[in-house]
Amino acid sequence: MATDSFLAFDLGASSGRAILGTLEEGRISIRELTRFPNEMVELHGRLHWDIVQLYQEVKKGLRACAEEGRGDLRSVAVDTWGVDFGLLAADGSLLGLPYAYRDPRNQGTPEEFFQRVPRRRVYELTGIQVMPLNSLYQLYVLARDRSPLLSIADALLFTPDLLSYFLAGVKKTEFTIATTSQLYNPVRRGWEPELFAALGVPQGIMQEIVPPGTVLGPLRSPVARETGLPEMPVIATASHDTGSAVAAAPAEGMEWAYISSGTWSLVGFESDRPIISDQALDLNITNEGGVEGTFRLLKNVSGLWLVQECRRAWARDQLYSYEELAHMASAAAPSKALLDPDHPDFLSPTDMPEAIVRYCRRTNQPVPEGPADFVRCILESLALKYRLVLDQLRQVSPRPLKALHIIGGGCRNETLCQFSADATSLPVLAGPSEATAVGNLLVQALALGQVGSLAEVREIVRRSFPLRRYEPQQTAAWEAAYERFRSLVAVQGS
Repeated sequence: MATDSFLAFDLGASSGRAILGTLEEGRISIRELTRFPNEMVELHGRLHWDIVQLYQEVKKGLRACAEEGRGDLRSVAVDTWGVDFGLLAADGSLLGLPYAYRDPRNQGTPEEFFQRVPRRRVYELTGIQVMPLNSLYQLYVLARDRSPLLSIADALLFTPDLLSYFLAGVKKTEFTIATTSQLYNPVRRGWEPELFAALGVPQGIMQEIVPPGTVLGPLRSPVARETGLPEMPVIATASHDTGSAVAAAPAEGMEWAYISSGTWSLVGFESDRPIISDQALDLNITNEGGVEGTFRLLKNVSGLWLVQECRRAWARDQLYSYEELAHMASAAAPSKALLDPDHPDFLSPTDMPEAIVRYCRRTNQPVPEGPADFVRCILESLALKYRLVLDQLRQVSPRPLKALHIIGGGCRNETLCQFSADATSLPVLAGPSEATAVGNLLVQALALGQVGSLAEVREIVRRSFPLRRYEPQQTAAWEAAYERFRSLVAVQGS
């Protein structure tokens, strides 16, 4: 039987990979071709992404694929994190390095913007969770500060759309990435003019929105010559990484929730329509686009970022693997301290362990005494935050949520998966760990007619990857911890 292969570039906020996927006999297999770091770059006190270097890494991945002589390679597509964007001049040239969402200039900007458009109205128009990192507020900062780049910008492209433009020379914005911006109206299904008027930014810099699975065009001739690949289709997959990940959730029916677990944890459920209401606003629930016109009702929770930053701080003395840290946390005594992972103290501290120490002291809790205690505290707190968010999501969900799918790299953290089952009292189905890349690849296959529907995508995932099931344990102790956690979050106001 013939095989079809597809190439996915999956870029996260700390690393990127080129992943080759091969579809054969109703199953997909994947293999990493290249991996490269992605770090924010500090320039004159501002944080940026080195998009030029990322493009160079994408071309290295294309060359690695060409060197294998893949005659069955059908297409290529890029997915990335959301909200960040680059600006282009009228001649198509890049206007500076894109700002990174963790840049401190974004702090406090929603409250400033609400002086122009009230918070409730912004939510009515967009259905998006208010976070300072959203594209709306990043664009507001550029307009407020009279950025010379904005004054000469002819086009705005979000990160995956920008890389796709470098590859195919076509300026389009893919649906799932558009919806993360808080500039898109999911009821009108287009950019929201009222917000651009309030920003004082011409809506004309925005691009046509296309659905996931759109063929943008062939690989540009110079790129094809440089990398040794033919001028194959470049596809706008589900370009927001969570959109791709949820497309690959190996779920059946509709009575399930998901956590796309990595640096961030995206906790939500899938809906056939946006849900925008006073209750959803009060709960700060977001409506982001998915494949086949679906919407992802979710909340962003700061995920394994806290562990990653602790590990980075400890690396000065000892470099632990993530597996070691998870095992140490599992063996440690239950934490006497809890924290809210989304507290502003943990957004971008210079020293994460010290930030946790200060938080515990300020909240009159015992201070963790070593790496095992720190990680145990973080993982327990994440699991309890998942429970809190799921309780909120149930208030707007039209159906019960009876199981929890954990997908993405965090599903390899067995300790966190078990804690999540314990805290939520739900069975947890973990896998696949490479959900984002798999979703990217299978949406490419969907675009080219090799797969017929989103339901078939998920059926292929179920056939292709084993899942690990975690049942709830020690639920009484976790109920007590949950009450402590809720009280803490209420006092901290987050």
